[in-house]
Amino acid sequence: MYLLSLGKANSRWLKKQICQWAVTVVLAFIVVGCANQGRNQDVYGLTGGQGIVATGYAVISSQHGDTPAQKRLMAIKASKLDAYRALTEQVYGQYVNATGTMVDMSITQDQMRSRVEGVIYGAKLVSITPIGDETYETKLALGQETINELVRNYLQVSKVDRSSASPGR
Repeated sequence: MYLLSLGKANSRWLKKQICQWAVTVVLAFIVVGCANQGRNQDVYGLTGGQGIVATGYAVISSQHGDTPAQKRLMAIKASKLDAYRALTEQVYGQYVNATGTMVDMSITQDQMRSRVEGVIYGAKLVSITPIGDETYETKLALGQETINELVRNYLQVSKVDRSSASPGR
């Protein structure tokens, strides 16, 4: 009887130790995650976490080149351009044009096109990373001050274009 109660006590003690260990591990992950978030903002060069980060991707095998090394370099360039496109889309938005044709109350043709256009400068290269054996990922960051300047310049150019297009001027 004494041995049975001793076994239950050891079992309770072991469960308590496992619970304490699990709570410690979870708290450690939370602390490390918070520390990484702050560090990433510093790496991106963004003050106070403001700004945007864009990611671009490119597949190596779909690139033109005579050697695997040339295809890798082209994939890096393509992923960087894709990241710039993503930044431009976030700053200026995306123009979407959709058309559809209906005959006898049935859609016979449906088309959608999108376009992104704008000027990006001051972007910081965060990383160029191979993803597996076939893809490259590029991350670019743009600080809030630069975004504000880009939008301000865009609005000034748009204002000049509108005033020169109006009749009588």
